[in-house]
Amino acid sequence: MKTKVYFYFSLFLGVLTISCSKDNDTEDDTTVTTNNPITISATTAKGTAEGSSETGANADDLIANSTFSSTVKITFNGTSATAENAVTGVTVAISGADVTITSTVAEVAYEVTGTTTNGMLKIYSDKKYKLTLNGVSIKNNDGPAINIQSGKRAFIILSGTNTLEDGATYATSTEDQKGTFFSEGQLIFSGSGTLNIVGNNKHGIVSDDYVRVQSGTINITKAASDGIHTNDGIYIDGGTLNITASSDGIEAEEGHIIINAGTITITVADDGIVASYDTDDTIDPYVVINGGTITITTTGEGGEGIESKSKLTINDGTIYIKAVDDAINAGDAIYINGGNIVAYSTTNDGIDSNGTLTVTGGRVFAIGAKSPEEGFDCDNNTFKITGGLLIGAGGATSSPTATVSTQASAILAGGNAGTTYSVLDSDNAEIMTFKSPVNFTTLLLSGSKFSLGKTYKLVTASSVSSASDFNGLYLSGTFSNPTVSSSFTLTSMVTKIGGSTGPGGR
Repeated sequence: MKTKVYFYFSLFLGVLTISCSKDNDTEDDTTVTTNNPITISATTAKGTAEGSSETGANADDLIANSTFSSTVKITFNGTSATAENAVTGVTVAISGADVTITSTVAEVAYEVTGTTTNGMLKIYSDKKYKLTLNGVSIKNNDGPAINIQSGKRAFIILSGTNTLEDGATYATSTEDQKGTFFSEGQLIFSGSGTLNIVGNNKHGIVSDDYVRVQSGTINITKAASDGIHTNDGIYIDGGTLNITASSDGIEAEEGHIIINAGTITITVADDGIVASYDTDDTIDPYVVINGGTITITTTGEGGEGIESKSKLTINDGTIYIKAVDDAINAGDAIYINGGNIVAYSTTNDGIDSNGTLTVTGGRVFAIGAKSPEEGFDCDNNTFKITGGLLIGAGGATSSPTATVSTQASAILAGGNAGTTYSVLDSDNAEIMTFKSPVNFTTLLLSGSKFSLGKTYKLVTASSVSSASDFNGLYLSGTFSNPTVSSSFTLTSMVTKIGGSTGPGGR
């Protein structure tokens, strides 16, 4: 969160003449009588995408490209464990329910099953391997449940329902042990099963390299620190992740995050998704979202929804964020090329770039807090709009940069929480429709149906039939006989009629 001191200007909206089409009559000066229901279409146009299109694809992370010719089976039996299928080059040491595997050979798979309330699995391996969790439950009272002391690639296959829990305090060790499921190397999750994680000491899942989730269900029901934490990167290609954590939900400390698909639900005290490193110019902590369904709730002071210390690109996806601090934040630049996005901050900005802000497509509803906080904020930097449908509600807004934008915008005065607003053209065709969860004093609107020189009405609808809305952003439905709040004419690429503008694009 940053402190902002702005010099604002406000232009107040007077009583304006209402313009209706020849096919519709007016009952009075404030009501549009419609012969047919008005249809919500949420139409958008796309400009040329900007930012990153990286997917993080790596053929070496596909288990189909690896061979595992032998399998060692480990079974936990309460206070003890057993091993089957001995393999030359693989040593399995068992002490009670503490299992330590040491391997110097390739093409080995491990299958783990059974239950222990005071045990652990530790792996040393000189080669990559496959680890199938097949209905296993491991609780370790004084360390990680699974502790992988190998820098090699680990293919984690989820089968059935699996549960891992660490201790609140760890026994002293010279080795890293930073969470319930810890690895020095890459962790690649797949399969059709479920992994439940309870993190009592620090992180839920942690790698000193990277984590990739391809499929399966991962439930991190508690993490004393982060849900998923890595040094180098996080890639989510699919699956379902439900994360509750006392700090960050998904953090790449010294790397980047790429989300291609999947369903991700995060409830955290601090940041939801964050590429956090900002003290070394040789490290680029960026975030790219290419798809998926993402829902983030932050509860603590300073908790941001999605944060990148450098660049953030959203190419697609369905994203809802309710954050205490900025819902979406980036240090250098934000690019939005597609998706349905609702970014709601209860105390700060909806979407905040400390550098440039570019929107080329998608449907974006950014909700900030009262003045001076903004729906869209990019300080004194370029705010470029070449496509998409944008609604920004807050105490103020950054002004789009007219010299580089190709899609017109209007800045209007405020409105009330819980009221359904729609913008209609002179023929009463719908441009955009929304319902804000908060009162706002400034409204930024931009859509592909806006045309310079044309007049539009901001109306309110008492109800919407057959409605499909995404957290206040209406995607379809119909309404009739709306009430006109105001009308405005787009006299320039950025038409300022009311509300307040802080430092924005020039």
